[in-house]
Amino acid sequence: MPIDATSPYDDENIFAKILRGEIPSTTLYDDEWAYAFPDINPQAKLHVLVIPKGRYVSWDDFSAKASDAEIAGFIRAVGTVARQHNLVEPGYRLLANIGPHGGQEVPHLHVHLFGEEPLGPMIARR
Repeated sequence: MPIDATSPYDDENIFAKILRGEIPSTTLYDDEWAYAFPDINPQAKLHVLVIPKGRYVSWDDFSAKASDAEIAGFIRAVGTVARQHNLVEPGYRLLANIGPHGGQEVPHLHVHLFGEEPLGPMIARR
């Protein structure tokens, strides 16, 4: 079900539970600001989710309320994960779904990182 990007944060969302260790995940990256793990339903040869450790519903919520250190730490974490997987060349895709029109399904900001294969057009052509 799509998420309203302006809703209050829900501490019972699946990513909050992963951060608390209530749901197991495979750690690909972990620091003060971010946590990365493989998507359980991969849509590409490589499909990693990177989430901030703060309580943010969406990119909009994060960009409006996060501290400069949180923003810098999260963005650096995404870049580090891409470099750790040798994705800079030939390239990769980042995707953040925001709100109902964007198809957001989990009310915790997350970035999808796709790579290790050609990914085709950004969105389906009409």
